[in-house]
Amino acid sequence: MDPTQAFCANPACPARGKAGGGNIKIHSHKERRLRCTCCGKTFCASKGTPFYRLHKDRTLFVTVATLLTHGCPPQAIVAAYGLDERTVARWHNRSGSHCQGVHHHHLGSKPLDLQHVQADELYARRQGGRSWMAMAMAVPHRLWLGGVVSPVRNLCLIQRLVNMVRLAWLPGQALLIGVDGLSSYVTAFWRAFREKVMTGQRGRPPYRLPGGVWLGQVVKRYSGRLLKGVLRRVVWGSEEQIQEQLRKTKTGRQINTSYIERLNATFRAGLAALVRRGRALVRQEGTLEKGMYLVGCVYNFCTEHKSLGLRQRRGKKWLQRTPAMAAGWTDHVWSVEELLSFRLPVPLHG
Repeated sequence: MDPTQAFCANPACPARGKAGGGNIKIHSHKERRLRCTCCGKTFCASKGTPFYRLHKDRTLFVTVATLLTHGCPPQAIVAAYGLDERTVARWHNRSGSHCQGVHHHHLGSKPLDLQHVQADELYARRQGGRSWMAMAMAVPHRLWLGGVVSPVRNLCLIQRLVNMVRLAWLPGQALLIGVDGLSSYVTAFWRAFREKVMTGQRGRPPYRLPGGVWLGQVVKRYSGRLLKGVLRRVVWGSEEQIQEQLRKTKTGRQINTSYIERLNATFRAGLAALVRRGRALVRQEGTLEKGMYLVGCVYNFCTEHKSLGLRQRRGKKWLQRTPAMAAGWTDHVWSVEELLSFRLPVPLHG
């Protein structure tokens, strides 16, 4: 237990939500409880994490969560560790819900210079149907920006995804957007990024795009299942502006969606329910969404990316970085246990 990183969540405490203030002390090592010297309340060190009121070994919980993020079917975990399938499902949902909160906390509190964003959607088979997962990533940082799940692929699904991108974007910075030929992307990005033009006249003011936002589409033409051709279309901006941004970010020589497609393959390998032909199907969309955030946060915070390595000044060693490190969200590689132990900050007032 590290009391210096903990904070009091008591709504009536004057030091509520403040970490590192010296007001948190260890109350009991055996029961893993902490005490706030300001309000005198004691609380469990694992409160606010998936480990809270866990009746199994903490190491077993971390092991199960790690296996789930590497594509291990829940049935195999049940057979290997003698756990009930409902226990594994409950741990999966608790871990996914926690990772969803961790992701939204960093996404909303730490805007960054995205530079180049790609978005795409993939379908997942469920028992009795299928669902669509739309995801986006910041290409220069290889950072997964989040995803949404819906039973249909429509404008509502794409708009929810684009709103996440808009939340992470630092206004005023140049941004290149690469998507496929789905027309909903153009409408959704326009609604999310447009700004009003105050003309001083009566009536509703007109809208315009902010300067430095460009959008390109990759339209693939098929004949049955055979790819016949690829059309690269500039929707916003000019060909020269897009080429300059691609050169600046070192993310290709032409409009592409290759990075998000590789990330889709990473999620298919890490989430058993996304395997194209398998028996580890999920029943509910909520379960699929929780698994997506569990895999996505482990990818962002715990997985080193070779293309993000930095050469050290001395010697031939390289500093291996995760996408979260490249984006400035953290300064070290997290373990899965550290990810699951992260306590979300609480509002200081209210």
